[in-house]
Amino acid sequence: MKYRVYIIVEAEDDIFSIFQYVAINDSTRKAEILLNNIEERISSLSELANRGHTPPELESIGIHDYREIHFKPYRIIYQIIESDVFIHCVLDSRRDLEDLVQERLLR
Repeated sequence: MKYRVYIIVEAEDDIFSIFQYVAINDSTRKAEILLNNIEERISSLSELANRGHTPPELESIGIHDYREIHFKPYRIIYQIIESDVFIHCVLDSRRDLEDLVQERLLR
């Protein structure tokens, strides 16, 4: 099945923040490479959206509507609704994410 992939505004902000951080603290070139890799990973969901797993922070409270894939150290959290995939978050997995994930996805 072919899916349409949409990146919601908050996830776009996440991606921009990651790009900015890497560009400032490392190099613009590395930030561009990282951005391309994240975008490729997101695009791959158009073919294989069901391959992700439920984020443990949500599974522990009984929520199974969201999935995640990784581009280490980043977590890409998304939801499948019929033939559409909505990217909700792109987060650094080195941070404590439980509150952030629950706050953003459960509001």
